[in-house]
Amino acid sequence: MTTPQTGSPQHRALRTPGFWLAVPLAVLQAVNVVRALSDPSGFADYFGAPVGEPGALAWVQVYALRTAFITGLVSVFLLRRDLRALFWTAAIATIMPLGDAWIAFSAGAPQDTLLRHLLIGVYVVITCIALALASRRVETAS
Repeated sequence: MTTPQTGSPQHRALRTPGFWLAVPLAVLQAVNVVRALSDPSGFADYFGAPVGEPGALAWVQVYALRTAFITGLVSVFLLRRDLRALFWTAAIATIMPLGDAWIAFSAGAPQDTLLRHLLIGVYVVITCIALALASRRVETAS
């Protein structure tokens, strides 16, 4: 990969809050992959949908594999400094924490777990808005 030139859209992307709000989302997804694969039962409890039988832990492994894909995709967009792709990813990703909250609620998860899922949703929405603004700003400056 080449180094972005000062003033290029890729360089300007690094100076936007949206870009830097997206970075922790990718990192946390990677952490979830490791946690889900290394301790599926503990991760299921953390998620808010504990499982009792060892055979039922397969859903956690499925979650980890899909999350690894999402992590890789978002990482590519970050490395390419593609604010538009990050925006669309964040916009579509808002369904995940809301769905997670619903799954956890349906499983009888504690309120703090539900709150965590909802706060992640709020963070994703804020990131989405920041990416939309940053994408417009960088594109207009080009």
